[in-house]
Amino acid sequence: MTASIEKLAEETGLALKKQGLMLVTAESCTGGGISYWITHIPGSSDWFERGFVTYSDISKMELLGINPQTIENFGAVSEQTAREMAQGALQHSHGDMSIAVTGIAGPSGGSRDKPVGTVWIAWAKREAFVYAEKQLFSGDREAIRQKTIETALKKLLELIE
Repeated sequence: MTASIEKLAEETGLALKKQGLMLVTAESCTGGGISYWITHIPGSSDWFERGFVTYSDISKMELLGINPQTIENFGAVSEQTAREMAQGALQHSHGDMSIAVTGIAGPSGGSRDKPVGTVWIAWAKREAFVYAEKQLFSGDREAIRQKTIETALKKLLELIE
């Protein structure tokens, strides 16, 4: 899977550079994994502006400006939080596009409503759109994180092109 993620990161970087866009990430359950793969590609400073790793609720509020009511009412793993993370990443950076991820990678932390593998991914383009998708991935913690990174990059590539 890492070879496909590396290829996706490279294709994403080329597409961002071609469009003159800078990416910013806001990551929770991936713990900076998307940023890692983007910056793994030589020349990524041409298309990567910064990454936020906002694992705790308080960091989401402090660094991204997430409304505390959003987390209280919907939870950290929700469409609303993912969307606010994507928007907050843009508001607190010089990026043009963002990816935000929040989820339950396991092995614990799941519930009947939000089982392990539940992930919300959001993408935003400054002054254009915010889009979010819910995913339910299977596998262990590492598999869920890798599938999240791959899905986030695939969709970003689609949205750029």
